[in-house]
Order: sequence, then C-alpha cells, then structure tokens
Amino acid sequence: MAFGTQDDTDEVMNEINMTPLVDVMLVLLIIFIITVPVMKHSVNVDLPQASSQREEVKPETLNLSVDASGNYFINESRVSDTDLPRLLQAEAARQPQPDLHIRGDKAVRYERVAQAMAMAQQAGLRKIGFITEPAR
Repeated sequence: MAFGTQDDTDEVMNEINMTPLVDVMLVLLIIFIITVPVMKHSVNVDLPQASSQREEVKPETLNLSVDASGNYFINESRVSDTDLPRLLQAEAARQPQPDLHIRGDKAVRYERVAQAMAMAQQAGLRKIGFITEPAR
C-alpha cells in the first residue's frame, strides 16, 4: 500500500449514524417516565371546599379630557391647572385606584397632554391609558 494512493475502503460515508441519537432519546424517555409521576403526586393534600366566591372589585375609570384650547376636564367637569394635581392625588389615594383615561383633542398642543400625564404620574396614578377613535 502506497501513501499517495487512495484505497476503495477510504470512501466518504453518506449516511448519518443514528445510534447516538437513539441512545439519547431513550435516556430522555426514561428520565421523563421516572420524573413525571414524582412531580405530579409529590404531596397529597385534601383541600377544603368553600362555597364563597372571590369578590371582584373593578376600579372605576377617571376620564381626563383636554379640549382644543387646552382646558382640562375630569369626568366632563372643567378643572383649572392649579386644581388638577390636587384632584389627581385624591384619586390616586383611593382603593382600588381608578384607571385614568386621557382623551386629547387632535388640535391641542401635545405639551398640554404631556403636562397632564406628568401630573398624573407625580400624583401616583399607575394605570394611564389614551382614548382614540378608530380610523375610518
């Protein structure tokens, strides 16, 4: 046998060896067969049955509107710029805290809506959303 020649036995293998894959799959199958019953029935506890239903307390919605001239309205009542932070703090102190929905006129300056958002955040309101109309 010379070193420069290639024998017929040195051909490239065109098949994938499936034995390691089957071994890994069998090991995983055995692991799952053993662990699933242990995880499912680790501690048997008889839980008491109660007929009371959980009380669902839905928070109220606070509507803050900004009209085209930049005036603020809370639930359709006009509010001055100096009274708005105080009213928002009072609403933030309520339990459960109400959701704040901000409705800004499309002609109002963005600055007025941003100021309302900043006042609401400083007051401690956590749920703030914007109300828009769908496109036609």
